[in-house]
Amino acid sequence: MEILLGIFLALILIFVLVAVVFKEEVRSTKERDPAATNTIEILLTYAGVHALIFHRVASFFWKLKIPFFPRWLSQFNRWLTGIEIHPAAKIGKGLFIDHGMGVVIGETTVIGDDVTLYQGVTLGGTGKEKGKRHPNIGNNVVIGAGAKILGNITIGNNSYVGANAVVIKDVPDNSTVVGVPGRVTKQDGKKIETMLDHVHVFDPIMQRIEELQKKIEELEKNKNSKH
Repeated sequence: MEILLGIFLALILIFVLVAVVFKEEVRSTKERDPAATNTIEILLTYAGVHALIFHRVASFFWKLKIPFFPRWLSQFNRWLTGIEIHPAAKIGKGLFIDHGMGVVIGETTVIGDDVTLYQGVTLGGTGKEKGKRHPNIGNNVVIGAGAKILGNITIGNNSYVGANAVVIKDVPDNSTVVGVPGRVTKQDGKKIETMLDHVHVFDPIMQRIEELQKKIEELEKNKNSKH
């Protein structure tokens, strides 16, 4: 009985410790996911939080230059959560990984504070180059589902990368990026809202197509009026 009580108290202590250490991630989850109800649920059921916990542990051992174990732990993390984070990746506070299946964060990636990643996001390299070869993600950046950000580029603060975009060039602050390859459009220099309406994101490609369509209609109208 005493042994069971000791185990129970130890588990409660560990849970409280994790809640304190990952309070920013719990906060960001509550702010950005309307389905999140309380801290206990988030810590026990959210794969994105689990992935960050494993990453912090793997990163600790990586910095100690312990061989094999950090990489094994990151692969176990991938098997368990569907999220692959290299132990050497640098991640700021308040990262929110929504659903997370298929998310890949490469070795030299640097992620700022209060970033949101949706499922299927890749922060990867472009080849077999050595050294710094993965993206730098600024603060308060939102990256939509399936987006690929490749190479040693920088995504500026308060920016939004649309779903399935492929970005291979730097993005300035307060910008929206959409399409393949990714094209940048300013969003009035305003801070991107965390709970962004993905349906109504401004798409410069579609705007250009609509402008060309209007010109064609005007030309046809003028042509018909002359006959």
